[in-house]
Amino acid sequence: MSTRGLFALVVLAAACSLAVAQDVPDSAANDPVVRAMKTELSRSMEQLRLEHAQPPYYIEYSVIDLDQFTANATFGALRNRLRTRVRAVRAVVRVGDYKQDSYEGAGEGHTDLMPLDDDVLALRRQIWFATDLAYKQAIEALTAKQAKLKQLEVETPIDDFARAPAVQMVAPITQLEVDENGWSQTLESVSALYREMPEVQSFDCSLQFAAANRYLVNSEGTVVRQGRTICTVNVEGSAQASDGMHLSRGHTVTTPRQQELPSRDEFRASARKVLDELQALRVAPLVEDEYRGPVLFAPEAAHDVFLKLIASNILGRKPAPGSPARTTGEYAGSFKGRVLPDFVSVIDDPSATTAQGRSLMGAYAVDDEGVRGQTVTVIDKGELVTYLLGRQPIRDFPASNGHGRAGNAPVPSPAISNLFVRASQTLSGAELKKKLIDLCAQHSLSYCYRVENANRNLGPVLLYKVWVKDGHEELVRGAVFGELDTRALRNEIVGAGDDYKAFNVAGPIPQSIVAPSVLFQELQVKRSTANKQKLPVYGPPPEGGK
Repeated sequence: MSTRGLFALVVLAAACSLAVAQDVPDSAANDPVVRAMKTELSRSMEQLRLEHAQPPYYIEYSVIDLDQFTANATFGALRNRLRTRVRAVRAVVRVGDYKQDSYEGAGEGHTDLMPLDDDVLALRRQIWFATDLAYKQAIEALTAKQAKLKQLEVETPIDDFARAPAVQMVAPITQLEVDENGWSQTLESVSALYREMPEVQSFDCSLQFAAANRYLVNSEGTVVRQGRTICTVNVEGSAQASDGMHLSRGHTVTTPRQQELPSRDEFRASARKVLDELQALRVAPLVEDEYRGPVLFAPEAAHDVFLKLIASNILGRKPAPGSPARTTGEYAGSFKGRVLPDFVSVIDDPSATTAQGRSLMGAYAVDDEGVRGQTVTVIDKGELVTYLLGRQPIRDFPASNGHGRAGNAPVPSPAISNLFVRASQTLSGAELKKKLIDLCAQHSLSYCYRVENANRNLGPVLLYKVWVKDGHEELVRGAVFGELDTRALRNEIVGAGDDYKAFNVAGPIPQSIVAPSVLFQELQVKRSTANKQKLPVYGPPPEGGK
């Protein structure tokens, strides 16, 4: 099985929330997985040698043991229901030293499935075989890397790997406990609400519950076991407007605690809201051809903006060999430069477990490279002052700050945990709307826009015209934003609300963002050029008819 294919099976293991940890590594002494990992680690460091090749200077084993329940219902009928368990191991062998090593391409480790039974000898044999392959790949990778570097001019080489103190932390084993029959019946019942809207074309209810136990041991002395859980329920529907425009709405709740999931009545209410919004969008007018002016983003829409434009650009990723850049992304050249207004700061805090009354998905004690998570002020009063870092150094940043995380890729890389967007000056909802209308009036506009939520591509989903005359709002459809980018974040935000809300993202890496409403002084809103689809040739089957 390929490395990427295997990690697609176990991605949810990375998309989980933290269980209570204890600094008592002795409690794992009888864990067969830990025993197998530690025994093989010791044996490999002592015996792993190839003639005319360097021995390993560092070895790391990570194991994910995932128990998962998924189910999906559509149009009142269960479509699938599956309980699965998988255990996988990744062996990383580094040849060379911390300054220059084999960790590139094929040298980034070998991943394989492990036995589910707690047979220590069987577990050890799987680890042994993965280690042997990883070592041979590392030797080849180092040779290829050294040959490539000889062709490049590098003025000040950056170390390949950052040293980190040993961490010994063991959390309790997490078990997945779920009422499979009860939740399956709930999905069937809620998905049957499609009958209340004959025009709906798809209406699905789904869930994903997972419990994972994640292990990490390395030759520096780190031993970590963390128990994690994730719970996601979702309702999603689609329809078409009379002109053929495809419309979709959904509602998702993601939490590390089943107690925070909606009750059946609450789930039904959210499903009805999805149907109501679809119906409202079907009859909503199209946006005007083009608009340029103030736009107010509600917290949910602001969350998508910060996730897309901030979270992906504050990561310290080592650029390709020979590149003079410090890192990758749009903020590669922005270190100590202004990227947001001076009244906005951004802090990433993996130690935070709750915010605004919700449990946070991005919480963890130790990252996936064996480094304790650290609270990092990334943007201070609008100025980018640092990056989120794993154990791969970049220029001016030689050490990890505990943000090396794994997801659907086999290799950990820098990622956010719990991202807090904080404004030193805030306005109430009424004050923010008044400021929006005042800005519109200053620009001699008869209306402006408020966006309730957006999609991952930052397209507005629920977009409202706000009329300057009396402040009333009108839902419109078919819009896209122009020039909504990092430049707009830096120059156009002129206000923030006091209505902070927490939003959890399940995967591929578990994250949370806490953000308020934000007001942009000027954005472009224009009509989408997406092709409309033909309406169905004939209607759906009638209830109880032919």
